[in-house]
Amino acid sequence: MRRPLLNCIVRHAQSAASRAHHKAAEAGGPKSASFNPRWFAELGHRISQCLARQPKTDDGKLLRERLEYIDKHWLELSAGREGFLTSHRWRGLDKHTVVWGEMVSGQRHVNNVIYNRYAESARVNWLLRFAAAADPKHRQQWSELMTPKSVGLILRSIKTDYKLPITYPDSVTVLHKLAKKPHYNSDAIFLEAVILSEQHRRPAARCFEDIAVYDYRAARRAPLQDFMVDRLREIYDLQEKSREEVESEVVQLTEQILQIEGRATHDSAH
Repeated sequence: MRRPLLNCIVRHAQSAASRAHHKAAEAGGPKSASFNPRWFAELGHRISQCLARQPKTDDGKLLRERLEYIDKHWLELSAGREGFLTSHRWRGLDKHTVVWGEMVSGQRHVNNVIYNRYAESARVNWLLRFAAAADPKHRQQWSELMTPKSVGLILRSIKTDYKLPITYPDSVTVLHKLAKKPHYNSDAIFLEAVILSEQHRRPAARCFEDIAVYDYRAARRAPLQDFMVDRLREIYDLQEKSREEVESEVVQLTEQILQIEGRATHDSAH
């Protein structure tokens, strides 16, 4: 009897999330994810609470499977829900080791400047992925974006929101995504980066990057070349598709937990 109401709640959550995302995208400018930052931890906690109630065999088996799944795929779920592409080829830094010397003396956490260095290194690696995957005709032009030889990129501004102090020992994974869909007259690229602590399994910082396209030979701003815009627009669409798929998966996981919680409440009342 709970199913129709539950489906209504799920559909409403999906629709509301989609409307909020598109409204934020149209507004432009730096913006963090609109989710509760602890949603992933709370999801795992709810599963653990359900298991502590010693549910029926089938429910217990399903809960253990789901707990194992989110433990293994925490990055894909947490970052993918925000539209970040999480496969290894798109990780600018993948489990990068935090070293002792990056911490502030006496404070026992990584210097804030280091967060921006993580983002910078990851951004360069992320952009070089385009060169590596490009056809021979365009590979050099993609590579030269990171040099002052011809048309290149210049970081105009970076805004960093610090979420969690990183300490040694730890490792970080850094992902980038296009914050805005480029147009064919675009002379800038807007990116968002998330720096994820592997130890805490949550974002340690977010960076919002405004990157100008500059023609070093003509000494002036320049638009992106059409083939670059084509590829970047493809990636933006892929981000959106991935975000919707992960959101649907999260809603399904939440629905399953709601159902089990409902059965547990019903059983305890009788």
